[in-house]
Amino acid sequence: DRIELGTYMLAPAICGGDVTCLGGRIDLLQAFCEKLDAAGISVEETDKGLRVRRGNGRVKAVDVTTEPFPGFPTDLQAQMMALLCTAEGTSVLEEKIFENRFMHAPELMRMGASIDVHGGTARVSGVDKLRGAPVMATDLRASVSLILAGLAAEGETVVSRVYHLDRGYEHVVRKLSGVGAKIQRVAAQ
Repeated sequence: DRIELGTYMLAPAICGGDVTCLGGRIDLLQAFCEKLDAAGISVEETDKGLRVRRGNGRVKAVDVTTEPFPGFPTDLQAQMMALLCTAEGTSVLEEKIFENRFMHAPELMRMGASIDVHGGTARVSGVDKLRGAPVMATDLRASVSLILAGLAAEGETVVSRVYHLDRGYEHVVRKLSGVGAKIQRVAAQ
């Protein structure tokens, strides 16, 4: 699934590191990979899949406009916003596919992100570091964007209402912890 692939590509991008997504192909996510490259994330196609690396320092701000395939996928917009929350500079994300697709923005702001939403446009001014916080997922993509932001944040992040997550991400805890993430799924209280 190209959206799951793109999501897992963002884990080393947002946290730093070097991960190969087995079986991944650039042609599935060309526009997305171009934005990662512009942000300073290395994406290299190998015989095993896609190798994603982030060097030291902050990523660069990039502007993103969602479009039908083969454009930038609307289903990766929330995850990309999580990455851009800590970018150097200001990014503009324009959602052209669905209305009300920025419901994750207030939750990212609880973690210290600087986001200004007006209709179908969000202006994200990068901060040095996100802070762990209790946040609530509103949908599938918001769930995983908050998880990615939590992995990059200082302190503990608790994401509630993650029942959405299981519709699009099988074994997310196992997959992320397999590449070094400190993550666990706990029963709702």
